[in-house]
Amino acid sequence: MARSVDVRRAAVRLVRGDGRAFLAVLALNGAAAGMGLAGPWLLGRIIDEVRGGGGVGAVDRLALAIVLCAVAQLLLARWARYVGHRFGERVLARVREEFVDRALALPASVVERAGTGDLTARGTADVDTVGKTLRDSGPELLINTVQALFLIGAVFALDPLLGVCGLVGLTGIWFVLRWYLRRARAGYLAEGAAGSEVAEIVAATASGARTVEALRLERRRIAASRDALEVSRRRRFHTLFLRTVFFPGVEVSYLVPVVTVLMVGGMLHERGAMSLGAVVAAALYLQQLSGPLDEILMRIEQLQSSGASFARVEGLARAPRAVPVRSPEPVDDRIDVTGVRYAYERGGEVLRGVDLTVRPGERLAVVGPSGAGKTTLSRLLAGIDAPTEGSVTVGGVPVVGLGPERLRRQVVLVTQEHHVFLGTVRDNLLIAEPSATDEELWAALTAVGADGWVRDLPDGLGTRLGEGGRRTDGSQAQQLALARVVLADPHTLILDEATALLDPATARHTERALAAVLEGRTVIAIAHRLHTAHDADRVAVMEDGRLTELGTHDELVGAGGAYAALWERWHGERPA
Repeated sequence: MARSVDVRRAAVRLVRGDGRAFLAVLALNGAAAGMGLAGPWLLGRIIDEVRGGGGVGAVDRLALAIVLCAVAQLLLARWARYVGHRFGERVLARVREEFVDRALALPASVVERAGTGDLTARGTADVDTVGKTLRDSGPELLINTVQALFLIGAVFALDPLLGVCGLVGLTGIWFVLRWYLRRARAGYLAEGAAGSEVAEIVAATASGARTVEALRLERRRIAASRDALEVSRRRRFHTLFLRTVFFPGVEVSYLVPVVTVLMVGGMLHERGAMSLGAVVAAALYLQQLSGPLDEILMRIEQLQSSGASFARVEGLARAPRAVPVRSPEPVDDRIDVTGVRYAYERGGEVLRGVDLTVRPGERLAVVGPSGAGKTTLSRLLAGIDAPTEGSVTVGGVPVVGLGPERLRRQVVLVTQEHHVFLGTVRDNLLIAEPSATDEELWAALTAVGADGWVRDLPDGLGTRLGEGGRRTDGSQAQQLALARVVLADPHTLILDEATALLDPATARHTERALAAVLEGRTVIAIAHRLHTAHDADRVAVMEDGRLTELGTHDELVGAGGAYAALWERWHGERPA
């Protein structure tokens, strides 16, 4: 979460990025406000002319001047709003681009710990709120602030005493505003956090719907959703309470300066110290002041909400960054795991003193029962997490010390989680290698056995996928992910249940195709399907966070240990 000072600095930086447009908005609004001052003053002149015996011609001339000033104010205000809205849209574009850049620079472990629901809420609802402020509330606040200052200045120009009376009458607004601002930021931040929690629970329940149904967790998930919604409801009602105090107090305060000026002005007029036209003009100015002040205070209320959203959006700048782009170059592709221990923040130790060396070009299979630490080891090998103790190096360089681009060229982790991006098949593949030709795309699809169903699509590589287009099932989405890996052409590939959603025949075909494509490269396969281990150069067996066996398939089966038992249960045969 960004601090208030960070939010203010970010806002100033965004404004400076389009400073000319900002100054143009101020100038045009100042000119429009100046034209708006002419109406009450000219009306006061008409009253004085009539009381002084002036004729119809004088009144008509002054009335025509009022009309011309009103038209000029309308045109200037419209121009100012046009410039202001374009300014806001350009600033919003920069906010969105910065958010995407920062989100992509976050380490995967940070995103996972925070939850995708929180990041989604920041990138959608919070960015949208900030955008509305920059596009609408910001320019409107500028417009009405300039108008309010001009109106107060006009009252002082008519008579300083009336100006002082008007300001004194506005002090009630200050006390109400101060009470509100002390409570609003914390209230809106709490409301935003509650919204993120709701989004996180909904996203987790939707993505794990099959697991929820299989384990009959519907009631528990519904209860969790209701609890989160209740917290969100209470926090929304708190901010609603703040508004129900703030706005009525302000509405009452608007009447005080008008009444004060009429009373004091009436006394001065009775004594001959002020003309009736001046009193009327001052009262009209203060009456008009309620419009800009109302807008200003409403925009200030919106700024509290958008300020909290801005703090969440700008907060990504304070999150841990990925390591710098520049990093040492590994001398080779050898991976060394030395004395590695790892414990999650909210759980016990998962890995307990793991030592392993993976030679360049080797096919290593990591097997073991669920919860043995296989997936955690794959995340350490891919540089997603850093070990609590020990080291994981590639070519003598810590994996977590590699820059993002260097890391992606060195090690790629493919899990059973997959994503199909909105766009064509071609778009989904070019993410991995933007310069790839169609021939290279087809070669990658062929390598993973996906060329058949892609050729059957209406437009082949140009077929749109996702919402509004052709929907893909789990196996097809996973094959697209594997095709992206082929195009990325990494030195080391880690497959963590990467073919879990494929049927056994397709999975075996895909793994063999990948093996052919990645000949000479390091492949680490983590799976429960032991045919992967049978085809590997070596097999590592994980049990309870420890590496208990290491050797070839035949060696481990002959040893009669844990791997031999796994092979017997999976294959349905006793080892010879």
